[in-house]
Amino acid sequence: MVTPEQQAVMATAAAVAPRPTLGAIWAALDAVPDPEIPVVSVVELGIVRAVEWDLADPGTLVVQVTPTYSGCPATELIMGSIREALTTLGVTALRLQTRLSPAWTTDWITPAARRKLREFGIAPPESAAGDGGPQRVDVAGISPLRRATVAVGCPRCGSPRTTLVAQFGSTACKAQYRCLDCLEPFDYFKPH
Repeated sequence: MVTPEQQAVMATAAAVAPRPTLGAIWAALDAVPDPEIPVVSVVELGIVRAVEWDLADPGTLVVQVTPTYSGCPATELIMGSIREALTTLGVTALRLQTRLSPAWTTDWITPAARRKLREFGIAPPESAAGDGGPQRVDVAGISPLRRATVAVGCPRCGSPRTTLVAQFGSTACKAQYRCLDCLEPFDYFKPH
């Protein structure tokens, strides 16, 4: 609960300090790392969907966030990190909205994030051509009777000779693979 005194202080601070530009806000959000994969930001993962000043209340910033999946255990930590980054920037009134539709997809991961994932040792979801672009969802690996037809390249040595070890890696959104050439295990960010 905010007391009348706190409201007065916030109103005074908002009147004195100019609000940050949307460019500065996006830059601050781009510095917020994903807690499960800190080499990429929440912006690079594509989970920050929109940022705008509220038309009804121009002093309030509205940030829409789509978690990678509705039960993602990192969602609250991500929201707290976003709030902290924007407060540091000078945003005094913030409304964070969770937006579940449309559902997040790996198509929203930026090319820079795909490169960073690979450099970090996580195979990003790629197209069958290996161009780093989005891959259509292949559900063949869901059933043990069906197998995926897309080769997952090793992020360490680049070899396409890899094998699935487990459907789930370090998090539910990744699968565990092993390279048959360099023998290193690695996570694969599953397309969805």
